Amino acid sequence: MSSVKNRLSALALNPADIMVPKKGVDLKKWAVVACDQYTSDRDYWKRVENYVENSPSTLKLIFPEAYLEDGNEEEVIDSINSTMKKYVEDGIFDTYKDCFFLVKRSVGKSHRWGLIGTLDLESYDFSVDSTSLIRATEGTILSRIPPRKKIRENAPLELPHIMVLINDEKRTLIEPFTNQLDKLTKVYDTQLMENGGQLEGYLINSEESFMQIASALEALYNNLDKKNPLLFAMGDGNHSLATAKSCWEDIKQGLSDEEIKNHPARFALVEIENIHDEGLEFEPIHRVLFNLEKSTFDQLLSNHCSSYEITEFKSNDELKQAIEEIEGQTFGLATKKDGLLLYKLNTPDAAISAGTIQLILDEIIDKNLCALDYIHGFKDTVDLGRKDNNIALLMPDVSKHTFFDAIIKDKALPRKTFSMGEAHEKRYYMEARALN
Repeated sequence: MSSVKNRLSALALNPADIMVPKKGVDLKKWAVVACDQYTSDRDYWKRVENYVENSPSTLKLIFPEAYLEDGNEEEVIDSINSTMKKYVEDGIFDTYKDCFFLVKRSVGKSHRWGLIGTLDLESYDFSVDSTSLIRATEGTILSRIPPRKKIRENAPLELPHIMVLINDEKRTLIEPFTNQLDKLTKVYDTQLMENGGQLEGYLINSEESFMQIASALEALYNNLDKKNPLLFAMGDGNHSLATAKSCWEDIKQGLSDEEIKNHPARFALVEIENIHDEGLEFEPIHRVLFNLEKSTFDQLLSNHCSSYEITEFKSNDELKQAIEEIEGQTFGLATKKDGLLLYKLNTPDAAISAGTIQLILDEIIDKNLCALDYIHGFKDTVDLGRKDNNIALLMPDVSKHTFFDAIIKDKALPRKTFSMGEAHEKRYYMEARALN
């Protein structure tokens, strides 16, 4: 291994043999949105199926979660694995050896950049107390891993929808390559189905480029607390990466030390994105409590802060603005009886509002006090909260500037704290990598 690859490997990032369909394959039909989107919208997936028809497509290599409860799991997984093998045997892929990809995703007037490579699963630990280089940002639900393992453990290929964040405020790792496009080979450029926008991929495979990546990554690492060095934080696909880790832990039990060093399953193909990319939208996910008295909620809240102040507002816009602009930890609350309220917390138990609210939700779940749901959209959440006996809890935006610090302090954010864009903006499957 060259010295620059050793430098990269020391920080858990590695180039990969990246596979993409050869020219002649319709990439608009090939690329499909992440399998964990549109889970309650079978019409979406039916439209995709009708559009793809018999063309090569990642639709035939994934298990959309909308269908997980249909009872034909084994049949679907067998079909996925056999189709993967057929695609490889039919030679539909070009393989770009020992490289990274620079990718540009454009949706509407916005675009974001990413770097495709592999992360070393030996440097990843999704446990709550982890201090590893690669870390979960939300609590990992262990029950969600086994169904995903059934797909991966016998799959000859992996296709990632995993997006991993770096905290690169000076834009030193990915962004310099965006000014060097004339020096890079464009691998693909395609529209994406179902309003997914445009996707472009560029080859990065020179020693000079590897050195540029290594130097930027080392500078980021050198600014971290060496006792708690959070370099890579999960953005999307947390349970997919946890599945890859679980599979690797099983596989390596039967390997020699030498085999462990370079086994393909030790690594996972991911897209790395800078949290400070202007095209990367962070949106809060709100909560609604059904059939709970506000007095009960207030009593539970008092267990998790020294005190709180309440201010009433007349409109959604005024409340939303106040949640974002008033200093300190805040959240909004809406009920039919009480209207629109802003809560400001003094000495709360968690680093962010969603963390403090989660402590309350944990008590509610433990005592079975009411039902709850997670809702996208401020107005939709308020509308639900203003129905009889409901309470809407309106979360502030997740700050990109405090995101990494919050994970380090609270160890992991509560589930459903944030969403990286709307469903159609999520990652589409494009690249693949051999697992054996």
